[in-house]
Amino acid sequence: MALINHIILIGAVLAVISILLGQLSSRLGAPLLLVFLLLGMLAGEDGLLGLSFDSYGATYAVGSIALAIILFEGGLRTPREVVRLVFWPSLTLATIGVVLTALCTAGIAVLVFGMTPLEGVLMGAILASTDAAAVFMLLHGQGVAVNARVGGTLELESGMNDPMAVFLTLMAVALIQAGASMNGWDVAWIFLIQLLGGGALGAGGGYALRWLLERLNLSAGLYPVLATAGALLIFAGTNALNASGFLAVYVAGVMLARAPYRAQQVITRFLDGLAWLAQIAMFLMLGLLVTPSDLVSNLLGALILSAGLILVARPGAVLLCLLPFRFNWRERGFVAWVGLRGAVPIFLASIPILAGLENAQVYFNVAFVAVLTSLLVQGWTISRAARFLGLEVPASAPHGHELDISLGHGATRELAGFRVMEGARALNHTYGDLQLPPQVDIVSVIRESTPLPDFRATRPGIDDYVIAIAPPTEIAGLHQHFAERGKDSGGLAGFGEFVFDADTPADDLALMYGIDLGPGARGRRIGDVLHDAMGDHVVAGDRVKFNEIELVVREARDGRMRRIGLELEDTRIHLPVTRALRKLKHPLKSWRAFRRLNRL
Repeated sequence: MALINHIILIGAVLAVISILLGQLSSRLGAPLLLVFLLLGMLAGEDGLLGLSFDSYGATYAVGSIALAIILFEGGLRTPREVVRLVFWPSLTLATIGVVLTALCTAGIAVLVFGMTPLEGVLMGAILASTDAAAVFMLLHGQGVAVNARVGGTLELESGMNDPMAVFLTLMAVALIQAGASMNGWDVAWIFLIQLLGGGALGAGGGYALRWLLERLNLSAGLYPVLATAGALLIFAGTNALNASGFLAVYVAGVMLARAPYRAQQVITRFLDGLAWLAQIAMFLMLGLLVTPSDLVSNLLGALILSAGLILVARPGAVLLCLLPFRFNWRERGFVAWVGLRGAVPIFLASIPILAGLENAQVYFNVAFVAVLTSLLVQGWTISRAARFLGLEVPASAPHGHELDISLGHGATRELAGFRVMEGARALNHTYGDLQLPPQVDIVSVIRESTPLPDFRATRPGIDDYVIAIAPPTEIAGLHQHFAERGKDSGGLAGFGEFVFDADTPADDLALMYGIDLGPGARGRRIGDVLHDAMGDHVVAGDRVKFNEIELVVREARDGRMRRIGLELEDTRIHLPVTRALRKLKHPLKSWRAFRRLNRL
């Protein structure tokens, strides 16, 4: 009894310290996952508390559950328009990209550690996939918003690439144990079962979970419990059928979020907290599991391999995989840089140990150093990389709202409450004149604790509390009407010296600024004209140039532009990356001139 109580006490203390240190890390710009990992190491065998923990089996079990919860919550937060926009590039990176990264890393491992080719493939497979927990947390926790095409690709890739990494790792372990005697058709069949089976079972499980949520009348607190239990059932059941449980649970989350469902806000908030708890528990355990003194013997080789992974393997795979898709070189560069490694490589590195392979500890030690290097180098520089490459876009206002009431079985709308903030767009209109999304109605407005009797004829005031009935999918967009304008624009350069709605007549814009939009623009909205030039699906940050004037998408929703910025010059020439390339170009010119003089 005393031992169990001590374990609970130590675990709770470490969790509380992790959260408190997280506040400090956010001020320093350090990745929060790195804090969790280092805290576990400090509490471990070589650390201050000297706790001895070497249960790879327990770590594998806890890591599986934690990763399933993180993936399910990530799927719930993946907007359906993002899935439509970036599904194919994400799938390419999650399959072909993982294979290319694994093979390139395998070659480096063979050269550095003197491994056999098959052992090198195992090392490459362990390190090949990006980590969903790291990508989800660091993309949303660094205070920098990137456009939906880039951010969505990274998130969707990290949610889908674990099955390929797990498959390659298990196949490499099996081939090493069997002496590379496995039939190639057997390998292909297992891969198809893992990928197609995981996707199909995840989609079916997501629809089944929605069906249950819509038809069961439960206490409000039981809906998130049902959703979590259903996600773990999908994960474990899919694994039992030899398909990919990780892919299945992520797809289930995406499918559940495709349309409004009962108790949606309660479930998403609960799972957000549960995902945080899963990340803390997983990274603390991984930190406890490692013994820093054991890393020294493989440290130099692990650092060389990590550098090769970050600078060669990942960029090469991204460059090849994204060539057929609509990404510019700056977007490809950011996707290549944010190939974050987290718990998954360490989690996969425990498989050779559990399988009893020779020198299995080397895989674990190298994977741990690679993860630590990735979090330190890539995780710490995400926001700087986005600004350097000019990919930062105006951040959307926070989607939080204080009221959340489900209207019962079969209801397609929910009650939601919003506080009117200083500088909000709504302050320029009366409540009755607000251009609200379809199926959205304002029910009441409370000012100074008193409901306004005739609010539709009243202009909003700062700190008014607005109660509306809306579909869950419209709540985030509705919040933009009442959010602080400064948080929406972010004061970013390059997103329009002048801003106007996509419904603005193109003729008015052409007359006012002297823009030649072409004969096809007459009598049309400027948004439709720009969609002709940019395609049906656009994201914030997409831009097109007309003579000396540049039009940039400032806000988009469901792939359609809502607001547009007008720049009087091409601001990309002032980007940090452009200035750096110009500085690099001048020394090259000087060197060529010097060589020409020497030939005279």
